[in-house]
Amino acid sequence: MRTYIGGQEAVSANEFIELALGTPVELWLGVEGESEEERAARLDAARGILAENPGLPDDVSRIAALVIEANAPELFNVVPLMRRPAGRRRARSGDKGAAA
Repeated sequence: MRTYIGGQEAVSANEFIELALGTPVELWLGVEGESEEERAARLDAARGILAENPGLPDDVSRIAALVIEANAPELFNVVPLMRRPAGRRRARSGDKGAAA
């Protein structure tokens, strides 16, 4: 299955994210071993992008939440916890006066 964003094919997860955001992920996260000058330039560029598009953080958060919600079991191997019915709690050994 092929994935296209704005007419361009995303062939990897990083390409998908870059096309969806309109910027490379490294702009926001940095890269290992970057110099202080490179970091300052990267952060300056990021500030400029946020100034031009103040809704970007909200859009990214919304998209991330939707992706996580739709794919949580596959992405995170999440297993729902079994919950006990409300009411009395089980007594632990050593608890005095706890309900059984």
